[in-house]
Amino acid sequence: MGTSWQPATADIPDSPGVYMFRDGNGRVVYVGKALSLKHRVPNYFGTGLHIRTASMVAAAREVEWIVTRNEIEALQLEVTLIKKYQPRFNVRYRDDKSYPYLMVSTSEEFPRVRVTRGKKNKQDRYYGPYTHAYAIRETLDLLLRVFPMRTCSQGVFDRAERSSRPCLLYHIGRCAAPCVGHVSPQEHMQIVEEFCGFMEGGHDEVLADLNRRMESASANLEYEAAGRARDQISALKRVIEKQQMVGNPGEDLDVIAFYGNELEAAFQVFFVRAGRVTGRKGFVVDNVEALSDEELLHSFLESLYSEQEIPKRVLVPTLPASMEVLRLWLSSGRGSRVVISVPQRGSKRGLLETVQVNAREAFERSRLKRAGDFVTRSKALTELQEALELPEAPLRIECYDISNLGPTDVVASMVVFEDGLPKKSEYRRFRIFGVDGQDDVASMGEVIERRFTRYLQERDLPADQKGRFSYPPGLVVIDGGKGQLNRAVEVIATLGIEDVPVVSLAKRLEEIFVPGRPEPEVLPRTSEALYLLQRIRDEAHRFAVTYQRARRSKRMTRSALDRLTGVGPARRSALLRHFGSAKNLRAASVEEIAQVKGIGPSLAEKIHAQL
Repeated sequence: MGTSWQPATADIPDSPGVYMFRDGNGRVVYVGKALSLKHRVPNYFGTGLHIRTASMVAAAREVEWIVTRNEIEALQLEVTLIKKYQPRFNVRYRDDKSYPYLMVSTSEEFPRVRVTRGKKNKQDRYYGPYTHAYAIRETLDLLLRVFPMRTCSQGVFDRAERSSRPCLLYHIGRCAAPCVGHVSPQEHMQIVEEFCGFMEGGHDEVLADLNRRMESASANLEYEAAGRARDQISALKRVIEKQQMVGNPGEDLDVIAFYGNELEAAFQVFFVRAGRVTGRKGFVVDNVEALSDEELLHSFLESLYSEQEIPKRVLVPTLPASMEVLRLWLSSGRGSRVVISVPQRGSKRGLLETVQVNAREAFERSRLKRAGDFVTRSKALTELQEALELPEAPLRIECYDISNLGPTDVVASMVVFEDGLPKKSEYRRFRIFGVDGQDDVASMGEVIERRFTRYLQERDLPADQKGRFSYPPGLVVIDGGKGQLNRAVEVIATLGIEDVPVVSLAKRLEEIFVPGRPEPEVLPRTSEALYLLQRIRDEAHRFAVTYQRARRSKRMTRSALDRLTGVGPARRSALLRHFGSAKNLRAASVEEIAQVKGIGPSLAEKIHAQL
């Protein structure tokens, strides 16, 4: 299979490195690495390619490469480029849910503990991930009976500090109240360290200490203190029973297994910390590459540990491809030696088999749930191509909607669907500046002009400088009637842009208006293409209305505070920062208002009276 842009083999360096395939718009569609670029890249232009690989090469229009000093550097660069470009044809791992962690904010003077998800702060401590948020919250409630550390937000802490009154958690024994000085910062930090020590496996020491306290209190006839210690021991034992013991108390490892077929695979990861299973995480992957099990596992480990904490040991069902390179990369990321192994016997083999069973069950659930979805999305895009007579299936669809409340707060939304799924990272919101009053047609023209002007500005930039507006959509959908459609077509034509199909979807009868056709296209009510267009239109409407309501609420809040006499911009900002909203300010007492910086008792009384 030859192509006009195929590089000559003599021009390709015989060195380790990373290669990138780009499409006709300069967008990276695939990233790979090789020990020898000369031996690897020409394989994509041979015969007998896997169907997905052939599709990737057909979509590409150029290939470029970056030479590295060794294969480990190539692996690191590949991970970085995949995260940066998110190429369509690379394996895509979808976390089957966002798992919660228990976080201790040791970066604060008075650390607090809470359940969290998402990005991590390196200065704080994290425990987990856990399978269910409700389970870790129940566990946290038990632990706070023994380690009464802070759990409140900074706002609650500050209000208690100003009022010198601790909150309910102090009165029910779940917090030591550092906010009002019932414990010093040093004493509260000691509670925090004991909590972290328990979470990191120091169960025996904590239980032994509580037993000593209980026996001492009982011997001194301090039965209330002895009862508290007894209840604390009971709470800790319940926490410990929730965690399955699978190894030595000091052992940290991840156990990984997967199950799948040519199209899809499910991964399960069990996290073992201090010898106990603290949680698990699941991923589902679309096999857009033709990879062996060893190559798929290698790719998964790259993706997982580019984001996840790297343990001392990783247990897997089979050794990954390029094992030694991967091990060195993981060891470099951890800062100490990492072992990748296949357990053969004993409790670890049994745990791996349990993880494999979970992976198989996750795969079956995903297949039942998504088999129809994948087929349906493909069918919907094909139906759209045929109904609208497009040159190819619209893999990227952009939809625009205008939202207003009469002539005020006019805004617009742009939502993006790729391969039939929403791509929220590329959604955009617009404020309308150049239109007076309520004119949806003119407003749509302004939005389309701004979006496609950005496209023209970014289209010819070097690949590493291209933004998210630099790629043309396969289809533009206007939420509205003929007037808005004609204006959008006119603006695009004026900008000199060709080959961007535009249609509009009218709400009343779900008619699709296509430029140049006297009659609207009416798709069958059971059509997957119509269902997809409705989903995209409804999402654009939701996104626009949400933005419009937020702006209206902000304007109304600002208006309420603007009417206050004796309150200038600085004091208005201080009041909003302190109370968060005009509603909270109205509910505040004179004393609470007077606590705001720059607001004295006399002015606080005036503000309270005016509100």
